[in-house]
Amino acid sequence: MARLVSLVEYYCFNIICVTLLLLTSVEASVLEEKSGTSTSAFFIFGDSSVDPGNNNYINTVPENQANYKPYGHNGFFQRPTGRFSDGRVIVDFIAEYAKLPLIPPFLEPSADYTNGANFASGGAGVLPETNQGMVIDLPTQLKNFEVVQKSLIEKLGEAEAEKVISEAVYLISIGSNDYMGGYLGNPKMKETYKYEAYIGIVIGNLTQTIQVLYKKGGRKFGFLSLSPLGCLPALRALNPKASEEGGCFEAASELALAHNNALKSVLTSLEQIFKGFKYCYSNFYNWLDDRINHPSKYGFKEGINACCGYGPYGGIFTCGGTKEVKEYELCENAEDYVWWDSFHPTEKIHEQFAKTLWNGEPEPEPFSVGPYNLQRLFFDKEKLTIADIVDDDPQPLHFLQ
Repeated sequence: MARLVSLVEYYCFNIICVTLLLLTSVEASVLEEKSGTSTSAFFIFGDSSVDPGNNNYINTVPENQANYKPYGHNGFFQRPTGRFSDGRVIVDFIAEYAKLPLIPPFLEPSADYTNGANFASGGAGVLPETNQGMVIDLPTQLKNFEVVQKSLIEKLGEAEAEKVISEAVYLISIGSNDYMGGYLGNPKMKETYKYEAYIGIVIGNLTQTIQVLYKKGGRKFGFLSLSPLGCLPALRALNPKASEEGGCFEAASELALAHNNALKSVLTSLEQIFKGFKYCYSNFYNWLDDRINHPSKYGFKEGINACCGYGPYGGIFTCGGTKEVKEYELCENAEDYVWWDSFHPTEKIHEQFAKTLWNGEPEPEPFSVGPYNLQRLFFDKEKLTIADIVDDDPQPLHFLQ
């Protein structure tokens, strides 16, 4: 009898082992499929910091366009594309690291949105009042995303389109124009709102956009915080207290810093409230400020003056000679410069920042990236357990109403 029990135990043990091996094999297969070389789609919202040429297709002023020489000066593209840079911008590098093709402007004729779309517009703000009528503001960019969403459903079917939307990474880089032109350059707005109240309005509208994207299925977000706006060559040139403040227009930088702190607090709250909400955020303010003040540490020779522009610091925005003032000067080597024109950094800055966001680790201030870097957002997939395989009934999503 003891011998019989032993055999039963033996066979039962082997059956359990085989079952576990099969389940493990299935789990490994699914995990491999989920976390292999496949990547997520990429949707971009913002202003001139990430505009790939949407403003080429709208009726606007020359200051909001970059589809003329010397933009694209370094020759990566065969012609000026509308990017406010001597070459590529940050989202071009991120797409490359994510093994994606260049993400097309939403307004580009016959654009393929399978891998994502870029809705950004030079001069745009979070608020529709910022440069109204001359740009594609953030609320309109959100409506354009809905157009892409519908086209994906028509092309891929509803289930596959939902998968693309839910696994995509959403990068948002906007807000500078709301403070530079929308507030500091708008006496009526300054009279109506104290700066704290105005920042609250901008952050509130930005938060609403994030909530809408979440409700539509978005779960993974990247955010570019504002730079030290007062240290842009254009703001240095306009600074009425340049001799007292070391050149930088401190009022603009203070607005940017307050905006960044408010956004950081909002993102921390959203992570607690929204199930599955993941984000990448970095302190771009300090990151860029260090390059402005110590350019040689990062391979630059010039951190204050613009490569392309006119007047003090190259801060008069004449690059390209298409504006009211036609005269401009162009440096010999843009790679030596932090600033390409009066408002925008060079491709080299875009590339360095893209690398920081891509593989940076959560670190103490001032240069932290977290709680996720972009590499993790694009390639990390949620691990499946045996229970997930056995019971694949989807859990209900909890949206903000």
